[in-house]
Amino acid sequence: MTAHDEVAAAELARLEAEAAAAEAALKLAQAQAALAAARAAAAKGGASSPPEAPTSPAPDAPATDAAAPQATAPHAPAPDTAGPLDADEIATIVAGYTFEDEALELGALVNGEPVPQAQIRIPLAMTNRHGLVAGATGTGKTRTLQGLAEQLAAKGVPVFAADIKGDLSGVATPGEPSEKLLARTAAIGQDWAPAASATEYFALGGVGRGVPVRATVSGFGPLLLSKVLGLNETQESSLGLVFHYADENGLALVDLADLRAVLSFLTSDEGKPELKQLGGLSSATAGVILRELITFADDGADVFFGEPEFDVQDFLRLAEDGRGIISLLEVPGVADKPALFSTFLMYLLAELFEILPEVGDLDKPKLVFFFDEAHLLFTDASKSFTAAIVQTVRLIRSKGVGVFFVTQTPKDVPADVLGQLGSRIQHALRAFTPDDAKALRATVGTYPTSGYDLDRVLQELGTGEAIVTVMSEKGAPTPVAWTRLRAPQGLMSPTPEPAIVSAVSASPLLAKYGTAIDRESAREILAAKMAAADAAAQAALAAAQKAKDDAEYAAQKAAIDKAQEKAERDAQKEYDRLMKKTGGTSRTTRRAEKGPLEQILGSKTTERIITGVIRGVFGNGRR
Repeated sequence: MTAHDEVAAAELARLEAEAAAAEAALKLAQAQAALAAARAAAAKGGASSPPEAPTSPAPDAPATDAAAPQATAPHAPAPDTAGPLDADEIATIVAGYTFEDEALELGALVNGEPVPQAQIRIPLAMTNRHGLVAGATGTGKTRTLQGLAEQLAAKGVPVFAADIKGDLSGVATPGEPSEKLLARTAAIGQDWAPAASATEYFALGGVGRGVPVRATVSGFGPLLLSKVLGLNETQESSLGLVFHYADENGLALVDLADLRAVLSFLTSDEGKPELKQLGGLSSATAGVILRELITFADDGADVFFGEPEFDVQDFLRLAEDGRGIISLLEVPGVADKPALFSTFLMYLLAELFEILPEVGDLDKPKLVFFFDEAHLLFTDASKSFTAAIVQTVRLIRSKGVGVFFVTQTPKDVPADVLGQLGSRIQHALRAFTPDDAKALRATVGTYPTSGYDLDRVLQELGTGEAIVTVMSEKGAPTPVAWTRLRAPQGLMSPTPEPAIVSAVSASPLLAKYGTAIDRESAREILAAKMAAADAAAQAALAAAQKAKDDAEYAAQKAAIDKAQEKAERDAQKEYDRLMKKTGGTSRTTRRAEKGPLEQILGSKTTERIITGVIRGVFGNGRR
C-alpha cells in the first residue's frame, strides 16, 4: 500500500468515526428528548387521573421519576396544560441545536416545563451573522444582552454595548446568589457561579463617568448629521455640498462651531460668490441648516463633537488573560437626546466598517456590537440614511463584526435590515391595542413553521423566556424553540458608583482621550480670513475716504484760490478806478513807493507853491 493509500484510508477511518459519533450523539439527544417528553406526559397523567394501583414502572420512566416533577418542581404544569411539542419535535430541536464547534449557551427548551436535556445554543462563529433581541419592556432583554456579552467576553470576543439605564454595568461585578436564582438555573441545567467580566466604561462626549468618546464633525459626516438635525432630503444634500466645500478649501470641521462658521461665511457678503459656485445650495436652505445647528448646540449637543477623536479600534482590545473586554457606553446623561445617541452608535459602527480589513468568515468574531434602542435609529430616517445602514450591516460581517439590534418589536427595524439578521431572540410581546395586534401578527409571520401557536405563545412567555431561532453552522435556520434563558453571572443591578469611578480612573485610555483639544480649524481659519477681509475692507474704505477728503480739499483750495484771485482782481479794478478818478493815469497801475522828500516834493501843495513862484518870477501868472 502506498503512502497516498494509507493517508486516504486514515482519512476514511476518521470520517467514519466522526459519522458514528455524530449518529450516537443524535440518538442520545433523541432518547433524552423522548425521556423528557415521557416524563412530562407522566406528570400530566398523574395530576389529572385518579390514583391507580401501582404498576411496574417502565425501564426508561420509573414511577418515582414520573412523580418527581409534581413533588419538586415549583411550577408544575396545571392539569389542563401540556407541552406543545411531542417527542419527535423535541428530538428535532435537540438535534438542531447540537453543534460540533464552540457555541454560546442560551438556555433550555421549555415544553410546559424546562427540558434541561434540550439545550439551546448559538454557534460562536455565527454571531457575526447579526441578530435581533426584541420584546416588550420588562421581559428580560437587558439580562439576555448581559448574558450574551458575558459569554462572548469569556471566549475572547470583545463586546460593545450601550448602557441606556446604567444597569448593564453589573457585568463588572460578580453576581449575588439567591435561593430563587439557584432554583431557576438548576431547573434549566445551568451550573451557575458568580463571575465578573473585564469592563471599560465610556461616556458620550464626556457627559457621564466614563472615558470620553468624541467625534469630529467631518468624521461624523453629512448623512448622519442630517439624521440628527431632522433635515429633509433637499437640506441633507445641501449639507453635503457644505462638507464638500470645506474639504476642498482645507477647512477642518472639528466641532459644531466650525460648521456654523462655514455656513455663516457662505451666507455673508464675502462668501456669497462662493456659495453661488457650489450650485444647488440656496441662501434660504443654508439659513435653515444654520438655525438647526444653533438649536442643536444650545441643547448641549456640541460637547459630543471635538478632539481627540475616538479610535474605534480601542473597542477591539483584549484583557491580559485573553478575555474580551466589554466596552459599555454610559448614556444616562443623553437620555433626552435619543436621536443623537442612536446616530452616534451608527457612526461608531460606520467607523468600524471603514477602518477594519476584510477577513472573511472567522471561527469567532473580532467584535460583537449590541445596538440598543434600535428603533430610535430608524425613526424618520431618510432613504439614503436607511440605505447606508443596510449596506453597513450587509458588508461588515466580512470584517469580523457582528451586530445585534435590541428593540421592542421587529417592526421597528426595516425589512431590508431584518433580512440580514441570522439569529432572533424574541421575548414576550403585548397586544393591548390594534397596532400591537398588527405588530404581533407581522412578527409571527416572519418565523419558520413550528409546533407552536406563536400568536398565543408570544403573549404567554414569562420574564426571561424567549422564542429562539439561530443560524446553524451550515448557515440554515435552526428549529423555533421556546427557551428559558440562562441567568447572567454578573450582578443584575448596577455596579456601585465608587467601583465605576475607580475603574475609569485606572483606565489606560483616560490619558489618550480625557482632555479635549482645540486646534486650529475652520472657525479659526475663516475668522482670520474674515478679519483679513475686514482689514482690507477697512483699508480700502480708509483709502477711499482719504481720496475723497483729498479731492474735497483740492476742490476747496481751488475755490479759495479762485476766490482770492477774483478778490485781487476786484481790488485792482477798484484801485484803478480810484486812481483814474483822482487823476492818476491808467497806464501806471501802481506807483512806486516814494521816500519822504519825494512825497513832499510830489505833493499837490508843494506843486502849487512852486507853480506860483514860477509864475511870479516869469510874470505869466493870472491876476
